[in-house]
Amino acid sequence: MASVDLDPVGFDSIDAIFRDDLREAFRVFRRSAEIILSAAPPLRSALPADAALARVCRIAAGMDAATLAQDAALDFFAANFRPFRPRGPGFVTAYYEPVIEAREAPEAGFRTPVPARPADLVTLNETPIRGEAGEALTSARRRADGGLEPYPDRRALEEGAPELRPRPIAYVRDRVELFLIQVQGSARLRFPDGRDLPLTYDGRNGRPYTSIGRLLIERGLVPQNEMSLERLKTEIRALGQEDGAPGARLMQENRSYVFFRADSSPERRDGPIGGEGCALTPLRSIAVDRSLWSYGLPFFISATLPWRSAAAAEPFARLMIAQDTGSAILGPARADLFFGAGDEAGALAGLVRHNADFTVLLPRGAGGDE
Repeated sequence: MASVDLDPVGFDSIDAIFRDDLREAFRVFRRSAEIILSAAPPLRSALPADAALARVCRIAAGMDAATLAQDAALDFFAANFRPFRPRGPGFVTAYYEPVIEAREAPEAGFRTPVPARPADLVTLNETPIRGEAGEALTSARRRADGGLEPYPDRRALEEGAPELRPRPIAYVRDRVELFLIQVQGSARLRFPDGRDLPLTYDGRNGRPYTSIGRLLIERGLVPQNEMSLERLKTEIRALGQEDGAPGARLMQENRSYVFFRADSSPERRDGPIGGEGCALTPLRSIAVDRSLWSYGLPFFISATLPWRSAAAAEPFARLMIAQDTGSAILGPARADLFFGAGDEAGALAGLVRHNADFTVLLPRGAGGDE
């Protein structure tokens, strides 16, 4: 584990964990355990699982998740983990899997391409290169001579020379729909004949992520207490999305650009694939800061959120499993909660920007702790 300021606490300090469905939490953890034990490379690299976490994964792999009782699930987490609180305030947002109307070929009203991963994109996990602003970039473009250069940013990929533009997988209504898919990191495209095409994250251009919602608030276009996903989409569409229009230019201030692949794998049928490489589970999977945490770690998160209804916020207290990451998820007490798929999940996810209490469960034996 990376260096994070933590305070040890007892399980009795998170008494809400005893009222949670830990059988479900165990099933989600076991999915991560299988990925960790397989040594399969993640879709997005994170802090590697240490020997202590691998040991707990082996224990979980030997247990029958289908028949596990609540008491046995509680015993598993209590016997194999110790709870710690990250110092400083906690904060959560939420995300979901959009279901987006699409076409296989461009036509009136559907002219925005969904980008496939370019052949010249190189992901740099170990040795980032520097961009023109001096920032460390995590992806690069391979030149014809074999050298590397910073990958083009969003504006260049949307409006630049034709040879820069990625191969389209399909076409959606507008740039707002594509932007939504890229921010969420996955989607299901739905065609007029009823077919669905699942998309899975397949790399990014490595440029820094900028929150467009934050820009709208800072520039006085949307009051902070009125910001939501629907409001963001409405404001950008009102500003215009054609080349050079204010809405397009605003979105291009987020220079980050995500690529996808069509994914018909069996795992993908269970849900969108997170950075760890397994299907995400609604209200159990979270995205965390991959530079600080390993995939598979359990986090108990307590907050008051509009997680079941937009009409009212109510207590949320669940053991969540780190199975994803995101460019905007930075810090030890920061998480993005996966809410599920479709418009209802999206409407609720877009409302979540809340303080939260975090408790991370670290495997016993980590760093000499028993």
